[in-house]
Amino acid sequence: MDYKMVDKLEFRIEGMHCAEEITLLKDELGPLVGGIERLSFDLLNGKLIVDTEGVQVPATEVMNYVSRTGMHAEMWHDGANTSVDHGLWQKYGRTILTGVSGLFSLTGFAVAAWLGGSFSAALGSEGMGISHSVPAMSIVAYLVGILSGVWYVLPKAWRSAKTLRPDMNLLMTVAVIGAAAIGEWLEAAAVAFLFSVSLLLESWSVGRARRAIAALMDLTPQMARVRDEHGHEKKTSVAEVHVGTTFTVRPGEKIPLDGLVLKGSSAVNQAPITGESVPVHKQKDSDVFAGTINGDGVLEIKSTKPAEDTTLARIIKMVGEAQSKRSPSEQWVEKFARYYTPGVMALAALVLLVPPLLFSGEWSAWLYRSLVLLVIACPCALVISTPVSIVSALAAAAKNGVLIKGGVFVEAPAKLRAIAMDKTGTLTHGNPKVVDITPLNGHSETELLERAASLESHSNHPLARAIVAEANERFLFIPPAENFEIIQGKGAQGLVGGKLFWLGSHRYLEQRGQETPDIHLQLEALQEAGRSIVVVGNDDHVCGFISLADALRPTVRQTLSELHDAGIESIVMLTGDNQGTADKIATEAGIDEVHAELLPEDKVDAVEDLVQRYNQVAMIGDGVNDAPALARASLGIAMGAAGTDAAIETADIALMSDDLAKLPWLIHHSRRTLAIIRQNITFSLGVKALFVVLTFAGYASLWAAIAADMGASLVVVFNGLRLLR
Repeated sequence: MDYKMVDKLEFRIEGMHCAEEITLLKDELGPLVGGIERLSFDLLNGKLIVDTEGVQVPATEVMNYVSRTGMHAEMWHDGANTSVDHGLWQKYGRTILTGVSGLFSLTGFAVAAWLGGSFSAALGSEGMGISHSVPAMSIVAYLVGILSGVWYVLPKAWRSAKTLRPDMNLLMTVAVIGAAAIGEWLEAAAVAFLFSVSLLLESWSVGRARRAIAALMDLTPQMARVRDEHGHEKKTSVAEVHVGTTFTVRPGEKIPLDGLVLKGSSAVNQAPITGESVPVHKQKDSDVFAGTINGDGVLEIKSTKPAEDTTLARIIKMVGEAQSKRSPSEQWVEKFARYYTPGVMALAALVLLVPPLLFSGEWSAWLYRSLVLLVIACPCALVISTPVSIVSALAAAAKNGVLIKGGVFVEAPAKLRAIAMDKTGTLTHGNPKVVDITPLNGHSETELLERAASLESHSNHPLARAIVAEANERFLFIPPAENFEIIQGKGAQGLVGGKLFWLGSHRYLEQRGQETPDIHLQLEALQEAGRSIVVVGNDDHVCGFISLADALRPTVRQTLSELHDAGIESIVMLTGDNQGTADKIATEAGIDEVHAELLPEDKVDAVEDLVQRYNQVAMIGDGVNDAPALARASLGIAMGAAGTDAAIETADIALMSDDLAKLPWLIHHSRRTLAIIRQNITFSLGVKALFVVLTFAGYASLWAAIAADMGASLVVVFNGLRLLR
């Protein structure tokens, strides 16, 4: 069956459980699609995305190439179960075959012991590692156990051999065949069984992390209680609820969609989205998120986003896509394994050939040792250690209200030396209030506020919202502004009542050349008092100015202190606000360095300077004007709950709670993740180094080698999964 050619093809990949298989798919599909850069992978959901823009790549051809790797591909369908295992065999096949392998291996051993009269007879007169006679019935049982154990491995091993790209599947296959060839059937069966257990463990560990992400999907109810035009309620699928539709949420129910509260008040538990432990009070005009839990009040809510675009849906999507952005540790392990595996095979060949040819060694003994070396050198534990840790770290962060958009960004917070942050909405609540209105040149307070509100009604900036809110509270008429134009980073202008009016900052007033000495003194005094100023004028004169004030978030000072304790050398505030307000907030918060009255491009320059001085710098912001600086920083962090879409999309990490309290946790979480990754890598390589020494000394056997490798895999997996706690 052919599928329609599009710019992007999405496939569900059965059998993709680790980085080794992603590498295999890249090698196989890269030449077909025009380069591996056209391939992206979502390991959590077993998803492959192929960018086909500008190239002719039929979907059926991609699926055929995937099948050559021993994996299976089918078209991805949105809304389907994200688990790649959709049938009984697909779900339990690996487990069944592993069980069969273990059962028949044990049967073969029992038959050998029964026919030989003792367990030592089944092991061999001198123990494992020495060839001995094995009964035919045992060989049959062992053979079934071997085939069951390597069933999923053989296609990948064959592909590896054909392409001359040795991997761990080929290592294990060669070891099993070699052991059987020299008559060590029990050890061949033990290696096949234990390697199958190791792969099953690997599959389970990724599934464990996958289920941690999938659990997020269960947070959102599938039905919404929609109110029709007659006021009647009916349950409707959330997928069918359009933006602007009114729905109600009763006490104790989960909120099905993002929306704006129209009526009612209640305390809402936002922990599933923001990680906040304390319920947040919601009332008229409050934003609510899908997946959060309503308290004891009835809420009437207007939907603001479709089901597929809610905050929770975006979190699930971004975390799922995050695995395609590999961390530095993952990239190192992948590169290491590419050279390590062929190197090990070459070393094993030398161990087999050199002692017998040059030193008259016994061929069977050195063949056995070379097989042991192949088994213990298998990079399984090493390869699996890092992705499991990264996936666990991503899932744990999501559960704690921190959205990390890729494995590459998990490790970055651990290396930060400086943090730059915006003021409004980041250090402060972002909800300033109008505290004073000063009309000039014959204008009244009412007229000044109406003109300002008319222009600011086009903006979503916190100061603009505050001015419009003040006008609404006074029940003023807000005339529409015509020919409205934003003056980037400075202000705005438009026709109000047929006359051109402008508004902007003190700096913009100075640039226009309309400031008088008296106005300058008044504005300087207000700014030194920590006020934000919006000046309103026309081509003739300054009509007046409006003073606003914003409060520092209550936890900011403690949070910044914790950041310093965590080793952050410098915390810098970057703001477009006036110097007086910036200095006042900085003093209250404990900021090390202040840069005020900045345009968006000035913030980028400031971040550039910090990167030059500190190398690893994070930028935290929530507005559109912060997006360029977020992109320039080593690590961009957005305030997710109140942040704009532009900031969240540009940032590498989003703090879904509306404050900085999770930032110290993020840094410690990143360092803990990095520590666990290093522990896993060190342990994996340490075990292998030990067994290499034992192999050359003649004290290692095949069964002990594979048991050690499986044990190492078990240790690193559970060590990585500790991050889920």
